[in-house]
Amino acid sequence: MQVLILVTHLLGTGHLSRALTLAKAFQAAGHGVTVISGGLPAPHLKTGGVTLHQLPALRSDGTNFTTLLTATNTAVDAAYLGQREKVILDVFHDLQPDVVITELFPFGRRILRTEFSALLTAAKARETPCLVLSSVRDILAPPSKHAKAEKTDQIIERYYDGVLVHSDPNTTALDQSWPVSSMLADKLHYTGYVAPAPAGPHPDQLGKDEIIVSAGGGSVGTALFECAVKAALLNPTLKWRMLIGGAEPEDEIARLQSMATGSRLRVERARPDFRQLLYHAAASVSMCGYNTALDLLQAGTPSVFIPFDDGGEVEQTLRAKSLAKHPSFAVVPSKSLTPQNLLAAVQSVQIAGRFQSSNLEFNGADETVRITSKLVQSL
Repeated sequence: MQVLILVTHLLGTGHLSRALTLAKAFQAAGHGVTVISGGLPAPHLKTGGVTLHQLPALRSDGTNFTTLLTATNTAVDAAYLGQREKVILDVFHDLQPDVVITELFPFGRRILRTEFSALLTAAKARETPCLVLSSVRDILAPPSKHAKAEKTDQIIERYYDGVLVHSDPNTTALDQSWPVSSMLADKLHYTGYVAPAPAGPHPDQLGKDEIIVSAGGGSVGTALFECAVKAALLNPTLKWRMLIGGAEPEDEIARLQSMATGSRLRVERARPDFRQLLYHAAASVSMCGYNTALDLLQAGTPSVFIPFDDGGEVEQTLRAKSLAKHPSFAVVPSKSLTPQNLLAAVQSVQIAGRFQSSNLEFNGADETVRITSKLVQSL
């Protein structure tokens, strides 16, 4: 079975990370898999040998997802988008996949509907049946208008054979964040949470007794980082490690390290062994993206979440509030973020201790492979 996954991350790198986790599961099961990535390159994410085609890259203008920029911060034009569409179709025709998976679309990335639609049209026009699936996380950005949900339903009904929901319906069903019509309900397949295998403890026990501060692999998190620096200065006895993402974070690292003079805070690049550090950490301070939340659940790290809510985003807030039902997790909304509040929250989750995740299932990637294989056989 040949699988093609199309994904474009516009702000952070969580969408690409999840797509690669799925791709590795297909590969481990003996299937051919190719990922087409349309966001900025993310060298800190390891492909594990999965074939990855990088499109002419683009990103959003911060949280303004209606404005697209190239890697050099110039506005994206029709010619640039045309180059991307050509690469997508060339890869599709060369690969002749049995399965096409679009990550998030059509529930999001509507600004890129032309290139996604070109792939969907090609898949459905082929004489040999091609299974078409959408892949979505546990919580979606709710549609601002009912018409958007209706349009999404129309696209799903016309082009898609199913929707893979990477969640557990007993804890987070899709209808908590998205209106699920009867048509859509019939196409949903819950896979459980998609996470790589547990990283396990760091061989050198790096991160021991540290407060790990992170904001994913993208270039967001300035307010969180600056507040954490000030919190570290309030209590110089605590050890902190701050991980900065983005393509060229050196200037930001130097700026924050200078601010931290007098504290026990170390500032460095986002690192590939981040997940292993969490097993030894005293606590974590982070946003609450899908992948980060699963990393913390697996490691059991006491965690303080500052959900990303710029531009009216609600996804991370909904997820963080759900997790904060357990005392090992706390939420500090961005409007309430002060060094004092952050430090108090860190101390609170440390007292609560580590989270025990034995009742949660993280095998969503393997379950995705199983569901997809069964659907292909039914074509």
